[in-house]
Amino acid sequence: MLLIDVYVPPGVLDGREKQELGRRMIDALMVEDGSHARAVLDAQRRLTQVLVHEPAGWVLGDRPAADPADPPRYLVRMTVPAPWRKDMAPHVVGPLTDAIAATEEAAGRDPGRVRDEPHVTVQVVGVSEGGIGLLGRSLGSQELVEHVTRDYRTGQQGTEQELPPGMALDPVCGMVVDAAETVLTLEHEGVLHVFCDGSCRRIFAADHGLALSR
Repeated sequence: MLLIDVYVPPGVLDGREKQELGRRMIDALMVEDGSHARAVLDAQRRLTQVLVHEPAGWVLGDRPAADPADPPRYLVRMTVPAPWRKDMAPHVVGPLTDAIAATEEAAGRDPGRVRDEPHVTVQVVGVSEGGIGLLGRSLGSQELVEHVTRDYRTGQQGTEQELPPGMALDPVCGMVVDAAETVLTLEHEGVLHVFCDGSCRRIFAADHGLALSR
């Protein structure tokens, strides 16, 4: 579901460091903080890939000319379904940058520079609807949500967890939602359910044969 391409100058990271950077990036995005069901996070993890590239040529626009490996520069491109791009971008740039900072610190270099200097560029790129192939067919953004939430929807793990007053659990993805802040609701069998976004609401309606009025 998520493809993360990391470009770094040749020789900056050895094989072990590349693997650790990939794991840090995935861990940074799939935080088990209780806001999402673990079954959904696990499904997202299975569809997330990090590829580390070493371009043969890397030219910076600095004057005078600068070496992109001293200190190392990074270009990160995260590919997501286009409808998710705008909402996701503010939430992924910081964690991905922090993962690189941790990698730099582990290598004995200054981790603070990645926020003090423009040494890390993160691009969140949207793939057009239906442009992602999985299970031998092209899937739209809603079909991807259906896929990653399937285990949770069928098992409903964690639905009995204790929530703070005014908070509710999205029955599709397990996200904790402020009931007072959303108009995305559906009533089923006398229970009012709240949803984090329209995709989850549509999936719930389809699962239970409910008509949507809006």
